[in-house]
Amino acid sequence: MKPIAVFRHSPTEGAGHFALFLTQHAIPWQMIHIDQGEAVPTDASAFNGLVFMGGSMSVNDDLPWIAQVLALIRDAIARDIPVLGHCLGGQLMSKALGGVVTKNPVKELGWGKVEVADNAVAKQWFGDVTQFDSFHWHGETFSLPQGAVRLLSSAHCANQAYAIGKHLAMQCHVEMTAHMIEDWCRVGADEIAANLNSPAVQSAETMQAQMHEKLPPLHKVAERLYLNWLHGIAPRKS
Repeated sequence: MKPIAVFRHSPTEGAGHFALFLTQHAIPWQMIHIDQGEAVPTDASAFNGLVFMGGSMSVNDDLPWIAQVLALIRDAIARDIPVLGHCLGGQLMSKALGGVVTKNPVKELGWGKVEVADNAVAKQWFGDVTQFDSFHWHGETFSLPQGAVRLLSSAHCANQAYAIGKHLAMQCHVEMTAHMIEDWCRVGADEIAANLNSPAVQSAETMQAQMHEKLPPLHKVAERLYLNWLHGIAPRKS
């Protein structure tokens, strides 16, 4: 069985709960450390799926690997290989498919409610869930590329997730773990302090105080999404 490729763009933004999910389901996967200079594969058919995690950079930055990742995403979708994006990953998917990534009206840092769209595609992905508390850490937002169906929105960001068939792009972070939240609060202390006047930014103390209550239900939502995404993987020879 070919592995799922998971792309890490920042040392503190790894696979999180998604890694645990894959391990529990005995799904082989391979981490590609973009942040350590590992090469971007050129052939998506080497993998059963592509998963892109978050990162502090912008998809509009002049970084040599971004164009290569965009080409790989397009190659995967052309080959009907499922693609999944978390935050920066969702923005990469949007840009690869002709969408644009622009500044969000406000930064969203910390816990915030997202609403599930009232459409059949959202029902397929989320079932009876109509809203939930997700974790956020972004200052930019993606547009919906052609053929995309909006799945989630929040009070401060209209496009929190979309699907194009078996491909899922998210602006919010459903993959969080307690360790990741602690790391982000430490690394992002200056960013939090500079944006506490935003209605969508929490203090590090609030983020961490709420995580023990909010992570278990978030993981249930994440696992439903991940399982649905896995259903899009066709049997492929290794």
